[in-house]
Amino acid sequence: MTASISDTFKAQLEAQRAQALAQLQAQRGGTLSRAESAADALAQASDDQATAATERGLAFTLEERESAELVAIDDALRRIADGSYGLCVSCGASIPAARLHANPVALRCVNCQDALEHGTPSRA
Repeated sequence: MTASISDTFKAQLEAQRAQALAQLQAQRGGTLSRAESAADALAQASDDQATAATERGLAFTLEERESAELVAIDDALRRIADGSYGLCVSCGASIPAARLHANPVALRCVNCQDALEHGTPSRA
């Protein structure tokens, strides 16, 4: 992968990282810590405990997803730095640029990802 293409993906990943961090901060109540945010949520006790529990569960699920996205982005940035970005971790083939544009944290080529998702051996 050329340096200019790597720079393009690096910029895309850094923008996604900033967005994910902003979303996490917003989910945590802005500049409030997680503990402060939880205390605020409990202080605003709802009459409907099931609704309150569901809302808390959803908030935690969203935070977990955003945290996992940050890990994937950081891993992709490390692969750019070490020169392995754009290579399938399963078969070593180049991942097409179109796939990386659609999913810049992709670890596998389409064939290997399909095999992983469907439990079939990779054709690569």
